[in-house]
Amino acid sequence: MEGKEKLRLDKYLWAIRLFKTRSQAGAACDAGKVKYNGDSCKASKIVSAGDEYEVKTEAKRWRIKVTGLLHNRVQYSEAIKYYLDITPAEELERIQFIASSFHTGKRLSKVGRPTKKERRDLDEFMSE
Repeated sequence: MEGKEKLRLDKYLWAIRLFKTRSQAGAACDAGKVKYNGDSCKASKIVSAGDEYEVKTEAKRWRIKVTGLLHNRVQYSEAIKYYLDITPAEELERIQFIASSFHTGKRLSKVGRPTKKERRDLDEFMSE
């Protein structure tokens, strides 16, 4: 049963749903986006309860504290029980600001180019 006590960092980050795939979690570790005590760590680092990690994903910079080891990927409502999100408040405010200023690039409905019916009506008006 001692083999179950060891858990790789990339597998843990994948299991708690910070990354969509385990290979993405491993690539983030290799790129230096996962830090333990301010130092980059490898994907093969053994995770233990009480460790604190800084993880930079596309969406935000996480600060998590490991509360339990999760060997398999489970649904989100179960996964959040295995870590504490200790992300600083200023990071959360930055995310809120970015989300509020987000623009999809799509035009608003009923604004911009006329519909086919509106075009016909406009052509009919201009011909008169």
